[in-house]
Amino acid sequence: MRTVRDLPVEGARVLVRADLNVPLDGTRITDDSRIRAALPTIRHLRGRGADVVVCSHLGRPKGEPDPALSLRPVAARMSELLGEPVAFGDEEGPLRLLENLRFDPRETENDPGMAAELAALADLYVNDAFGAAHRAHASTEAVAHLLPAAAGLLLEAELEAFRRLLDAPEHPFVVVIGGVKVADKIGVIDRFTHMADAVLVGGAMAFTFFAAQGMAVGASRHEDAEGQETARRALADAAERGCELVLPTDVVVADRFAADAKVQTVAADAIPEGWMGLDIGPETVASYAGRLRDARTVFWNGPMGVFELEPFARGTLAVAEAVAASDAVSVVGGGDSVAAVNVAGVADRITHVSTGGGAALELVEGKTLPGVAALEEAAAV
Repeated sequence: MRTVRDLPVEGARVLVRADLNVPLDGTRITDDSRIRAALPTIRHLRGRGADVVVCSHLGRPKGEPDPALSLRPVAARMSELLGEPVAFGDEEGPLRLLENLRFDPRETENDPGMAAELAALADLYVNDAFGAAHRAHASTEAVAHLLPAAAGLLLEAELEAFRRLLDAPEHPFVVVIGGVKVADKIGVIDRFTHMADAVLVGGAMAFTFFAAQGMAVGASRHEDAEGQETARRALADAAERGCELVLPTDVVVADRFAADAKVQTVAADAIPEGWMGLDIGPETVASYAGRLRDARTVFWNGPMGVFELEPFARGTLAVAEAVAASDAVSVVGGGDSVAAVNVAGVADRITHVSTGGGAALELVEGKTLPGVAALEEAAAV
């Protein structure tokens, strides 16, 4: 697949699809990681004499303008980080950021008319939005067929990291999977029980696995009969494939879902009636950390507990530290996992921190990413 390095960008106008879907508190950007991740490609193009038009979505505005989801604060922050003016919306300038693409319903419809309008803004197209590459939208898929197209530096790095993870992982290969539902992650679990030596489970999905084995889970969040059957199949498949699917042996439980709730640590098979599990316990943390210490390849997606509430963040932060302390090739993907390595201050000790949640999971599951496929099919310059 062609990359931005291969394009004749000198004196050209280049449309860059970035992923600038940052968290906002009003007009304040609370985490500019995705903006920073987009800068190397923009700097590369500007340094080679190209004019750049950047486009992105932000949130889910349902196809109509929403002032709360304007990209104007992003343009201001991008200007600060780059040290040059960033024109916004209809303003003119050698570096410009368009308004939120999803203010137009045609974006998510992969509308050819909108793609043509975007293509008319430039001579070349660069997709650097790994976090949106699993969407067949006008700015990620259709426009790639209308201009000479290539991958940006971030997209290239993301794909290379996952190829290394999936094509030739060094063993022991340990996967950490958290989150709410087994159903949401079963494709990932299924893929990795074919490849990994161990899959370590945390988050609310652990309680579905417990319930599937007839254990009492108190008031812990868990799935119904269908989800439990999925969990039983996953356990059986893992055993058949020689992969350990490891569940917590102790959990932190609370009498209610609140930061000031009563809290205790209990064995996984001794959750009191009416209490809910909200984090993995210290025994499980130590066990998981030991497995991660000995690993040569690690993939982590999903928190170990209710990371947003301080009493139940310890398991997730401990896993972040353990992944960072390992000598393994490590890939971390998913919003809460990425937030955890940032909060723990260990992101610079992770081999690759992915900017894509859904895109990373679909890539791991073996699905085709429309944004990537479009680049591979793009006509030569």
